[in-house]
Amino acid sequence: MGEFSTADHRYMARAIQLAKRGLYTTDPNPRVGCVIVRFDSDGDARIVGEGYHVRAGEPHAEIHALQAAGNAAQGATAYVTLEPCSHTGRTGPCAVALTKAGVRRVVIAMQDPNPQVSGGGIAHLASAGIDVQVGLLEADARALNPGFISRMVRRRPFVRLKMAMSLDGRTAMGSGESQWITGPQARTQVQRLRARSSAILSGVESLIMDDSRLTLRADQLALGNADDITQRQPLRVILDSRLRLPLAAACLREPGRTLIITTDQHSEEKRHRLAQAGAEIHVLPAEGGRIALADMLRWLADNEQVNELLVETGATLAGALLEAGLVDEMQLFVAPTLLGGEARPLFSLPGMTQMADQKRLTILESRTVGNDWWIIAAPHAD
Repeated sequence: MGEFSTADHRYMARAIQLAKRGLYTTDPNPRVGCVIVRFDSDGDARIVGEGYHVRAGEPHAEIHALQAAGNAAQGATAYVTLEPCSHTGRTGPCAVALTKAGVRRVVIAMQDPNPQVSGGGIAHLASAGIDVQVGLLEADARALNPGFISRMVRRRPFVRLKMAMSLDGRTAMGSGESQWITGPQARTQVQRLRARSSAILSGVESLIMDDSRLTLRADQLALGNADDITQRQPLRVILDSRLRLPLAAACLREPGRTLIITTDQHSEEKRHRLAQAGAEIHVLPAEGGRIALADMLRWLADNEQVNELLVETGATLAGALLEAGLVDEMQLFVAPTLLGGEARPLFSLPGMTQMADQKRLTILESRTVGNDWWIIAAPHAD
């Protein structure tokens, strides 16, 4: 990493700001922003082109910025939040486009973790005589794409566990009644968590109890481009080892895909009926009679290109994921209400009998949302 000027920081910050505009729409591609700047001989600078990646299959951020800059890109500096691609996918390689445009310098926030790209774009630019610098505001750039990075580096999604609870740590009454613990502002934030996710994961017990639709709803997103965002419904993933999902489940009638992951290889009639009702079914090998959670996550990453996985489920699956060390982040919505000792707990974590067994969390952020508290936490690294 070389020395970066104040101007470099300013324009990379702008590129990161642009990339955030694709927060809900780029999946499964990363969120990327680009700013092209001309520096005059007297030291003055002006932005001549900006762009961000909007959605998969459409031009990348660099292409939008180059089109806006036109001939002014010649001799300019490009600020890009992620290493320009050097391979041809659904769109042409951005490293080649930057070279052809005649840019003099390219400042890159972070190297691409994608093995198809990693280092290739940088090498192409450098071989063309372009001054390349990497590492400016890298932490901010990485924060844009936790799921994409996780899928490329760990071959599993970034797992975000969302739970709503009362002040005494309960999620529903003993009967299963749970609507609504939190208020409308908290539910809007949940919709936005869904919107940025590749997929939503739930266990069959939760769906039998709540009959949740697991969908994006434009009226609850409270965003100006909500109708555009809801054109892409996250993949709905249901863990159902014994194929107990009712054929009348609401999620089977919603737009988008519903994928049931099961260990049941024998109930051909039930599988056929669920498929007729709108479900896709994938069988994974059992581990102790249950779906192997780590294998399930790897399958979703490799076969469904799931970057960010939002888990909305009950105590059993939530506890199993936490116990297996597969939760990256927890989004906890806490309502100022009490449901009592007979209500359902947040997690099922059997075998915890001593203080030494407790699972500590690191609080990343906390704020009020409406009349509720919103806590973002991560399992404490031992």
